[in-house]
Amino acid sequence: MLKDITIGQYYPSNSAIHKLDARVKLIATFVFMVSLFIINKFWPYAVVLLALISVVKLSNIPMKYIIKGIKPLRWIILFTFVINVFFLPGDPIWSFGFLSITRQGVEQAIFMAVRLVFLVVGTSILTLTTSPIELTDGIERLLSPFRKVGLPVHELAMMMTIALRFIPTLLDETDKIMKAQMSRGADFESKNLISRAKNLVPLLVPLFVSAFRRADELAMAMEARCYRGGYNRTKMKEAVISKVDYVASSILAIYLVIIIATRFI
Repeated sequence: MLKDITIGQYYPSNSAIHKLDARVKLIATFVFMVSLFIINKFWPYAVVLLALISVVKLSNIPMKYIIKGIKPLRWIILFTFVINVFFLPGDPIWSFGFLSITRQGVEQAIFMAVRLVFLVVGTSILTLTTSPIELTDGIERLLSPFRKVGLPVHELAMMMTIALRFIPTLLDETDKIMKAQMSRGADFESKNLISRAKNLVPLLVPLFVSAFRRADELAMAMEARCYRGGYNRTKMKEAVISKVDYVASSILAIYLVIIIATRFI
């Protein structure tokens, strides 16, 4: 299951989405997330689905790879679905004792499940199509106006990117530690919750030790290369907004207008 998590990973390709400026992709991701909370009907999700499929096709990322990233969240989606189905008041469809299924509950459950899936897929595309350096530069440039109020923009962008990119590294470490502990007799799939909780101790301790060790190695490597954040840093490749970025921004604006218009139709 750990290998199915795609958030934080980068999928190298030479697609049109990969070539877009990181700032455009960050703004597009933010607009996409906002649009999901603007929608208050079912049929506008067809527009969102069409937009997602188009972006995935243009990014040359296999659809199976995208779907694989949803699998680890299936229990969260199922839990959200059950909570909405059984505990949301409304017109009852079925009831047994204190449990009852309402029409509004079923609609809201489907609504939330679809929203979660689209949210995960949409945010995953950002990290899958943007390298760590591009992501850092994009966040730094977008937050650059806040330097005037004393916000350490470069350090903040670097920390956010490192934290995001540590996700696949920690997942790999977790997988290795789990296999090592299972070879020593640990049972992480036991139905007994107390037993599973006890077996998590020999997993979490070495995982935290490994995370601190990697963080220390990264800090030493940055110091050895005389890394200094903040002002007066030059870049080997300056990010430039191209015609493709303007076209993508225009399409994004049209998408947002369509989504807002669905609230009044």
